[in-house]
Parts: sequence; structure tokens; C-alpha cells
Amino acid sequence: MESESQPRRRGRPRKARTGDARAAIADAASAEFAEKGYDAASIRGIARRAQVDSALVHHYFESKAGLFAEVVRLPVRPDEVIRPSLEAPDARLGESIARAVLTAWERTSVKSVGVTMLRSVVSDSAAGRLIRQFLMREIKGSIARRLRAGGADAEEADLRATLVLSQLAGALIMRHVLGLEPLASLPVEDAVARLAPAVQAHLDGIAG
Repeated sequence: MESESQPRRRGRPRKARTGDARAAIADAASAEFAEKGYDAASIRGIARRAQVDSALVHHYFESKAGLFAEVVRLPVRPDEVIRPSLEAPDARLGESIARAVLTAWERTSVKSVGVTMLRSVVSDSAAGRLIRQFLMREIKGSIARRLRAGGADAEEADLRATLVLSQLAGALIMRHVLGLEPLASLPVEDAVARLAPAVQAHLDGIAG
């Protein structure tokens, strides 16, 4: 299976026949994601459908995550939000992740479209299923890899990452979709302070 993050080949990528490669790739990706889902779709398959070289897909969109975010018009790249936060030391990891996620959602440009995205995630729509797959692969996967690097086995890392994601998603839904008070109007740093210990406990594998 082709790596979705492999470096682009050297040289100039082959041009699309239509002369509008970017649009052709986006259209092909939309069809590929709808047909196969996020996990099974590949850069190679999207390039083949668009009749371009896979290097051209990487040239315009860098990765499958970037292409998906473009096609679905996500207001923020969750994978890019979470990545820097994972560089925090083990003891501050929960705080780092909570701050990164909650702060990203305070942006006006994110909040309006993001509420629609969250509603879609909890629905049984095709778009909702796609976004859930994206979040599982790109967010939960990143957290699980960080935990494995710290010594957790694969099964335990997956469980802890799932619990972290459930904690964050729950907070976002209660705060931004349901508008549940007093969480909805709590200053973001106060929300981080309250949420971080629970996230840290999941990261550390502490039950109860």
C-alpha cells in the first residue's frame, strides 16, 4: 500500500489533461472518498481517477488529510491543530492537547462552520461517517502513536486515545453545539484548567 505521506518525486509532475489539475483532483477525491470512505481511499487511487500523476496530488494538497480537508471544507485542520500539542512533556500533555483543541474552536472563522461539522459527526449521514473516519485516523491515530512512543502497547494506546477523543468531542459539543451553561460561556483558559486533568488521566491510563 502506498504511504500517504511519502515525499513527492523529483521533477515536474505530469499535468492534468484538462489543464485544471487542482479542480480535477478535488473532484476525483470527492468521488473516491464517497465511494470508499476516508480509510480506504488512497492518493494513488485519487490520482488515477483524476488522470494525473500522484506527485501532482502531493504538490497541491501535500497529504490525504489536506486533500480531505479541502474537499469537505473543514474550517480547521484537526490534524494540524493536534500535532504541535503532542510535543509537550508527558506530565503536561493533557493540558497541551486540551488547550490546542479548545483554543482552535474560539476562532470566529472556525466556530460557525465547526458547529455544522460537529452536528454532522454525530449523525448517520455519509458526510458524518467520513468525518468520523478522518478524526479517528488523523487525531486518535496521532495521540495513540505518541502513547506508543512512551511505552504503551498498541491496544492500550488505542483505548487511551479513544477516551481522550471522547472527552474533547464531548466538551466541544456541549460548549458549541448544545450551548450548555455554564460551560458554554466559561473562559477558554478556565475550560482548559477543568478539562486538562481528565484528559491527562486518560493519557496516563488512570481509571476512575
